[in-house]
Amino acid sequence: MKVDGNGQGKILSQDELRRLFTEGLLTPRDRALFGICLFTGCRVSEALALTKTDIKSGTITFRKCTTKGKYKTRIVDIPPTLATILAEYQPSGSMMFPGKRGVTERLTRFMADKILREACKRVGLEGVSTHSFRRTALTQMSSAGIPLRTIQEISGHGDLGTLQRYLEVTPEQKRKAVSVIGF
Repeated sequence: MKVDGNGQGKILSQDELRRLFTEGLLTPRDRALFGICLFTGCRVSEALALTKTDIKSGTITFRKCTTKGKYKTRIVDIPPTLATILAEYQPSGSMMFPGKRGVTERLTRFMADKILREACKRVGLEGVSTHSFRRTALTQMSSAGIPLRTIQEISGHGDLGTLQRYLEVTPEQKRKAVSVIGF
């Protein structure tokens, strides 16, 4: 868990996510930003780089030039819950998350982090970072039995070893794993 900016961002429970999205994140913009991070498993910098044209026909396109490793463009389907969140947010201009006029073209990672810290404070969460949404999404997919190769395609990780460092193994998963052993 992240403490004073060190360590990995916390993986959020269903209840923590619900509280963050209903009581912590106050604006449609903030819910849209972190909703995209959660429901696509993207990095906050990838979400911040989105333009309105990157979201169409029920998909979000993360362009190669805006991804961390610049490996390839990723296209991720928009699930119904995210579609509802996005429908409530109508940004002006071409950027999905515009910054302050005349200061920055788009909202910065620093500002996104500040928004999240304030939201977490409102609902009493600690150890959460902007990367928590990515770790939560990837862990939830893994826990649901989604093949790692599929998760890798969605997350854009270059190799499975890097992806596996994101995934948390729950006590329930360990119990289930040993329960299948026998003769």
